[in-house]
Order: sequence, then structure tokens, then C-alpha cells
Amino acid sequence: METARVIVVSLAVGVAWVVYRRVMGASSSRGGARTARRAEALGLLPASRQNTLLPGPAPELERALAAAARGDWEPAAGLMVATRERRDWQRRYRYAGALGGLAAEGDGAWLDAWEAAAGPDDPDVAVVRIDFTISLAWRLRGSAWAKDTTSEQFGGFFRVLPQAVKHIERAAELNPDDPTPYAKGATVALGLNYSHDDMHRIWQEITSRDPHHYGAHTAALLYWCAKWHGSEELATSFAQRAAASAPPGTLLRMLPLISWWEHHEGSGKKADHRSPQLAAQVDAALADVAAAPPDHPDLPRVRHLLAYILVRQGRFEAALEQFRLVDGHVGAVPWSLYEDPAAVYCRWRDKAVRGARRR
Repeated sequence: METARVIVVSLAVGVAWVVYRRVMGASSSRGGARTARRAEALGLLPASRQNTLLPGPAPELERALAAAARGDWEPAAGLMVATRERRDWQRRYRYAGALGGLAAEGDGAWLDAWEAAAGPDDPDVAVVRIDFTISLAWRLRGSAWAKDTTSEQFGGFFRVLPQAVKHIERAAELNPDDPTPYAKGATVALGLNYSHDDMHRIWQEITSRDPHHYGAHTAALLYWCAKWHGSEELATSFAQRAAASAPPGTLLRMLPLISWWEHHEGSGKKADHRSPQLAAQVDAALADVAAAPPDHPDLPRVRHLLAYILVRQGRFEAALEQFRLVDGHVGAVPWSLYEDPAAVYCRWRDKAVRGARRR
């Protein structure tokens, strides 16, 4: 979802007070101001100090992005080399996404300079080039639903996105052990309407290299959702199989919860969020989070969605615990789906603060 619906806009976005009041609604009243003071007393940050680019702290990545924004590609190159040498595939997947998205936001000149200096056989610039192409295609299309997308936007999308396929093939050739190109292929499968058989083939390539790759699993889950190329039944089945076979700490027990959210959020009633089945899925995800390595690159993403759902369930203390661990960064679903993610994030975080105080 993040690749399809969210485009990197800037390294830091300040939130205007007028917009904050409009989005926060009643919580920006006198009672909301009291809650904000309570949040501040807990060490939580205001909307104006939330990083909207990343889901959690990543100092090395932030430095590489800042340097690339100035035209200096060398820190990005060093970062990607390190992920390859450590075989840190999950971090490599996320770093390539952030760097490629940044390049697509501008003219991509720093990426071109990197590629020119590294030569045609560099596997690191090759995987970033995949994400640049994917992000550029989605920028041309826009994030609106199909019915609200023009033929010109679709034309640009279908002109650029197929170019990602050749970049995937080249990156896979340059570093055969790396699952990253194939994991990116799961995202390309959405836009290019790959058949189920094609998706199964991509999936075999991914899992033969990294069977518990969280980013690849979430991309594949989206493919199997009803709004793309599957159904709620197919998505739920995929999520349950992956969760059941995954070791603790891989975060894959989050997948059934994500599948539910994809198919019911926005149309579900308050009681739906508090059903015993969903509560059990949240508990399983919380246990997985507790067992995960603290530096897992996707842990902050999971915490953001868990915090939101825990508030919806009225589990305010548990929600506040998750909010504490991610506060300062809001570049994740669900907040990143909104025009003003920092304000929306603070609205739900402050609900947790109020609810926990009442308890």
C-alpha cells in the first residue's frame, strides 16, 4: 500500500496551525489543548515536530537521503553496499524504496550520477533504479482511485511502469542471491495486472531466498486483496498461512490483521474493531512484536498500525505504549494515507492519552 498510495514529498514537512485545527476537529478545542499538554508532559512531540518521511528513526538512511537531496550520491551507495554485504535483505528492500522514491521526487540526477560513476554492473544502484521507476510511474498516475484517474495519467503510468521489469531482471542477474528485485516485482505485479500464475512464480523466487521477508509479504498480500487481483478469501488465506509458518519475531503474525484492515477499515462499525477474532489477531501481533529484534526495519511500521487499531478497540494503555515507541516519526500507514499525516497521527495518539488517563 505504501508504494501504491504514498509518494515521498520531502525530508521534513511542517504542519500549519490552521490545517492542524481543521484536521483535528474537536480535539483542537480547549479539551484538545489540555490533552496536548498531557502528551507533552509524557515526552510526546507536537505535530510540528513529527518526521513525515520515515516510520521510525533511521539515522544512516536520513543522512543518505539528505545528502542525495543535495546531489551527493556517495552516502546512499555506501548504505546499499552495507546491506548487500551483510545480506540484510529486509533493510535493503526499505532503503531502496526510500532512495528510489526520493529520486523520483526530483529529476533523478544524483541517481544518474551514481550510475555513471559505478558503471552498468553495480547491483546496488540497480535495485534503487527499480524503485525510482516504480515511484515515477505512480507519480504520473496519481493516488486517486481508477474512476478519478485521467487517460493521460494512465498513459504515463503504463508507459513507465513496464520499464521496471527490465530493471528487475538486470538487478537479479547482477546479484542472484538477493530477493529484493523479486520483492519489488510483487509491487509491479499490481500495476501491470500479472496473472495469479505469474505472481506464484515471483513468490517462489522470493521465498527461496528469504522465506520470511516482511516487506515482500505485505506487497504480496496487497496483490491478493479484493481491490487488486484477488479476494478477501485469498488474501486472508495467504496471510494465515504465512503467519502460521513464521517463527516468532518475524512480524508475519501481523498479516491477518493487515488483511482484515484492508478489507474492512472504513466500512467497519465500531463493534467490528472489538470483535473477539480481531482482538485475538491483535494479541498475536503484539506477541510477535515483543519477540522481534529491536532493530527490525519494519517494526515501527507495525507499531503504527497496531497503535491505531488498539485505540479503536479501546485498549488505550497498550496503544499509548506503541505510540511512545514511534513518536517523532509518522511516515507509515494509516497516517501516511492522509494529506496531513502528522495532525491525524496526533489526533489518534491524543485519544490514547485521554483514554489511558481516564483508566
